[in-house]
Parts: sequence; C-alpha cells; structure tokens
Amino acid sequence: MDLAERFATLTTAHLADACIRAQVPVRCGPFQLSPVVPGGRVVGPVVPARHVGSVDIFLEAFELAQPGGVLVVDNGGRTDEACVGDLAVLEAQAAGLAGVVIWGLHRDTADILAIGLPVFSLGALPTGPLRLDARPDQAVESAQVGEWTVGPADLVLADDDGVLFIPADHATELFDLAEGIRDTERRQAERIRAGESLRAQVDFGTYLARRKDDPALTFREHLRSVGGAIEE
Repeated sequence: MDLAERFATLTTAHLADACIRAQVPVRCGPFQLSPVVPGGRVVGPVVPARHVGSVDIFLEAFELAQPGGVLVVDNGGRTDEACVGDLAVLEAQAAGLAGVVIWGLHRDTADILAIGLPVFSLGALPTGPLRLDARPDQAVESAQVGEWTVGPADLVLADDDGVLFIPADHATELFDLAEGIRDTERRQAERIRAGESLRAQVDFGTYLARRKDDPALTFREHLRSVGGAIEE
C-alpha cells in the first residue's frame, strides 16, 4: 500500500502526534493554510518553487517534478497579490502532480474548484503579481513555508486541519505510529459511545492520586503507562 492510500485513512493530526512520539520536529505550515477545494487532501514529495512574480518558475518546477509530487509555492506569505491561478493549477494537474500548497494567495477560485486538484492557500485575491523580482538562489531547490524550509527530501501532507511536513526518510516509521494512534483513538471513541467515559479508560482517578505523591508526574507520562493516545 502506498502512502496516498495509507493517508486516506489518517489525518495530519495523527501524523503530527506520530512526530511527537518519534521525537521528529513537528513542522506545521501557518494555521491560515486551508483547502480551496472543500475536503481537499494531499500527500506527496515537495516540489519547491520560490515565486518572484512570474509563472515561469512553476513551469521550471514542473519540468523537474516526478508524478505524485506536490507543488509548494513560497511567496513569502504575501497578502497583497495572488501568485497561483487556474492555469498554473491546470498545468500542475497535467504534469501529474497531486496538489498545490501556497504560502501566499490564489485567485480564479471558481476555476480551481472546477479543476478539482487539491490546492491549499492563505486565501484569495483578484490581482496577480504587479512586480518581477530577480530569480533567487535555490529557486526550485527549496521553499520557505512559515518558519520552515522544505525541499524534495520532505513530504507534504495536507487536509482540513492544515499542512504538515515530514522527512521522507522517516515516512514509514511515522505512518506506522500514526496508524497505531488512530486505532487507539477509534477504540477509545467507541468505548465512550458505549458508555465508558474517557476518564475511566485512562484511569484518571489514579493519575490524580499519583500526582499528589509526585507533583512532577505529567498526564502524558501517565497516558504512556496505560496505553492512552489522546495527547500523542
């Protein structure tokens, strides 16, 4: 089963919790990044592009991209211009890419909805770029998204909760952990619906008693001792 199939039964929250458990840095995009296409989900290798005012940087990235990649556009989080429109999204789809993540704005929303390719951005604005800057170093080698610099060695995962980046060489470990967290949480939810409170499941009374004797004890440590997963 490939990662796209596995991610179909997971969420970015599961993978973020897996990162915590594996002691891998949790690299979330800015919280404002959200799907243009409702319910959009995407996973794939980062295809970076540092936007400077012209679509040619995207075409260059597409030339280098492998099918299944995700175009990650670094427009510095600008909110005074849209940097991706319907033609760029349509070309991404034609190049076999799985989706687009924009640290910036998009336009042509109706057309992007009709195309159906998953697109995540900070929002929409009618105007495209009114500038043309010099091509930066590493223009198609890396991209900045919020505080994180990402590149082809990273995977991007995105859904209704937002955007997450993980190192590709840790993907199998993190997906295995995420699936275990998912399964534990589903069992906990089923037991709540059946009438067993979460407090009973995690033996919360025992935790409170133990904390009296050991004020340094954390709830996360207690959860690990009882096999809970609600915080990671």
